[in-house]
Amino acid sequence: MRTYHVAVAGATGAVGTEFLRLLETREFPLQSLHLLASERSAGRTVNFHGRNHAIEKLTEHSFEGVDIAFFSAGGSRSKEFAPAAVRAGALVIDNSSAFRMDPQTPLVIPEINPEDIAWHQGIIANPNCSTIILLMALAPLRKLAPVRRVVVSTYQAASGAGAQAMNELIDQTADILRERPPIPQVFPYPIAFNLFSHNTKIDSSGYNEEERKMVQESRKILHDDSLRITPTCIRVPVLRAHSESVNIEFEAGKRPSLDEVRKALARAPGVKLVDDRDNNHFPMPIEASGQDDVLVGRIREDISNPDAIDLFVSGDQILKGAALNGFQIAETWVQQTRSIA
Repeated sequence: MRTYHVAVAGATGAVGTEFLRLLETREFPLQSLHLLASERSAGRTVNFHGRNHAIEKLTEHSFEGVDIAFFSAGGSRSKEFAPAAVRAGALVIDNSSAFRMDPQTPLVIPEINPEDIAWHQGIIANPNCSTIILLMALAPLRKLAPVRRVVVSTYQAASGAGAQAMNELIDQTADILRERPPIPQVFPYPIAFNLFSHNTKIDSSGYNEEERKMVQESRKILHDDSLRITPTCIRVPVLRAHSESVNIEFEAGKRPSLDEVRKALARAPGVKLVDDRDNNHFPMPIEASGQDDVLVGRIREDISNPDAIDLFVSGDQILKGAALNGFQIAETWVQQTRSIA
């Protein structure tokens, strides 16, 4: 069995740390590991498989001999260093927004469009976390009947803005409980005991960057430029799992039954059905945190539209929303490469 030389760029961040855990726990065929980060982290050590690995400064020369490079160091670092990794012969799996909408770069959720991996030219993009969590529920239902329109409202955790944002939520919570004023540093407004519109730039249409990502990325992954989708993205005081309220309208007269919907979701890979009406138990971020699967439930008919259904989704933003999806891209690429060989 072939083994691989792997690099993790952004190894000290929340997603990079999760990449390392996945490399340990999912039995990836690893030959060597290179940990890369900014200059201020260089020289630190990280324990991996019982031995300390030194963190190196990320440079253009960091990728000689590397087969797979996981990037989670931000869009600017990806644009600067990913081309050098490709020139060195590495497959780049990039967790930033740098290449997602590049027509030459596949944007992949392995449970949905694994076939797109085959046409990569050195870089495969990991979708935005909110897009992944939405499509894990939507894609299985599009196989039942054509979808006309999707309305989604997100409840996005602090983890989407990184480890410092998670710490800010914890610190502000303690401050408020001690009757001290919360001081925003990572976010523009207090996140503890509060919620606000997603902290990305608003364009002339009134949509923010996160909402535009959901629209554009969903269409690319599903290969459906005509998909009508309107998101509203909100930050909430949750540590690491995103939730979404989703209304799905099917073509007139073709809406699947609720039983068909539940069966489709129950058998969908990477999805866990949590839909217990008797006990009022549905997807919750506290239960989704730490889980590989995306939780889907609260499935019901839209009483205002006979062609639509409503459901609720929760998924771990750091796992399936980021590191796990990227890692699954690598696993799928390895499997596809072996089958060709």
